[in-house]
Amino acid sequence: MDATTFENLADQTLEDLFDAIDEAIGDDADVDFDNGILNIELEDGRQYVINKHAPNMQIWLSSPISGAAHYAYDEGEGAWVSTRGGAALLEILNAEISTIAGEDVSLG
Repeated sequence: MDATTFENLADQTLEDLFDAIDEAIGDDADVDFDNGILNIELEDGRQYVINKHAPNMQIWLSSPISGAAHYAYDEGEGAWVSTRGGAALLEILNAEISTIAGEDVSLG
């Protein structure tokens, strides 16, 4: 993947996540997307940070539940997949946001 394709794909992914997460838990969390960084601050003070890391062509996640992880785009899967373990970013976020919301949430 070239740099332009990565930038476009990562930006679209982060924008889509912002919209979906804000819709799912925006009443119970401060969801902000600014300068390519998605911040989610929960009512209890825990915080998510999701951003793109252009030098490695990855999306990085800092989660108060699962910790830190890096995701590279797998064209065969059509998904951002963990560089350690192979879990998809959306799978992790769907599960964690569902737990926070207290109901099943599908972000994408």
